[in-house]
Amino acid sequence: MDSLANSAVQRTKHATLARPDMGEFGRHELAILGAPCGDIQTLVARLLPLLAPQLRIGYVDADHAAGDSAAAEDASAVPSKPVPYVAENGLSAELVDKITYRQLNLTRALDRFSQPELLAHESVVLVNGNHFRARQQVVIVDPRKPLDKKLDRLTDVRLILLAGGQTELPAVLLEHLSAAPLPPVLPLNDTAKIAAFIKQWYQLAVPVLRGLVLAGGRSERMQTDKGALHYHGLDQRQHTAALLAEFCPDVRVSVRPDQAADLPAGLTALPDTFLNLGPLGGILSAFQADPNAAWLVLACDLPFLTRETLEYLVTNRQPARLATSFRSPWDAFPEPLVSIWEPRSYGQLLRFLSLGYSCPRKALINSDIELLAPPAPAELRNVNTPAERAAAEQELIG
Repeated sequence: MDSLANSAVQRTKHATLARPDMGEFGRHELAILGAPCGDIQTLVARLLPLLAPQLRIGYVDADHAAGDSAAAEDASAVPSKPVPYVAENGLSAELVDKITYRQLNLTRALDRFSQPELLAHESVVLVNGNHFRARQQVVIVDPRKPLDKKLDRLTDVRLILLAGGQTELPAVLLEHLSAAPLPPVLPLNDTAKIAAFIKQWYQLAVPVLRGLVLAGGRSERMQTDKGALHYHGLDQRQHTAALLAEFCPDVRVSVRPDQAADLPAGLTALPDTFLNLGPLGGILSAFQADPNAAWLVLACDLPFLTRETLEYLVTNRQPARLATSFRSPWDAFPEPLVSIWEPRSYGQLLRFLSLGYSCPRKALINSDIELLAPPAPAELRNVNTPAERAAAEQELIG
């Protein structure tokens, strides 16, 4: 083969994967810069009572034990990543239970891969922008901290705050922001309005909700495909997909690869890429297809489930939590197969898989979720055996 033909052969070294839409520290992050670090810390402390517990807030800062010196905060002196705590006595990691909070000290440097992992449970991360970068920014106009040396950090300014005595925006800032509409401007001391802005900013970034019908099981107890059973004039895959379509712009049917060709017309298959893991495999395969969506997951063996119960789940969705689930009426645990799984749950499910657990319920039990009492508990009843199917058919007819 000549060199020209050789160059036409494209060798793919790595799989092409959809990547989560992450910043330096999380999906939703705001760097606050333009004022002394003490003022930024004070602002965050004022905001917390107004943001929590609706939002879980993480805060990123540097160690200020050496004081708030100009040299420490000068842009040219800012480290590119957080400075790690060096544990004493040769320890590479130290985990301390402080009773009211936990503290992890590491000797290894943090980076853009480990930082989001450490803060994965936080819905919003506020960052001291004097020291670290974040994808979006809040700028404080304060003459003590001129912005001319930090313009390269202002990549996506969402809010401008005026410190006491400031009434106009600096010309250098106006020029830097001239290519886009000017962000809202608020007084630095108006904590309530700043908190309201952050809540609105977060809501505008809530992930789209997609639907997933879990129909890839082998139905060994039923002795026939549960997804193909008819209780409402359609097979359960079609019926469940139709329920989801009222709330989701896109609905997929999770199946084993060998089942995809047998789906009824009008349904879109999402073949498992995580194999032999039961429902977990279907959920992980959905997140691999779109890691930036939230997935409303329904099992196909819930013939009693109604639109009203599903609407209650969607209406009470809490995107700031890892998932929104119903409490099972039979054991009080979360019901993973009638749940909204937010994008942050992808990493949590993979973590549990890496520890040898394939149970999505276990991940919910050990995570920060919104757990709802079902409005009609009987609707969460699964139908798994021929006897249960016969009883269900009689009840639905009656």
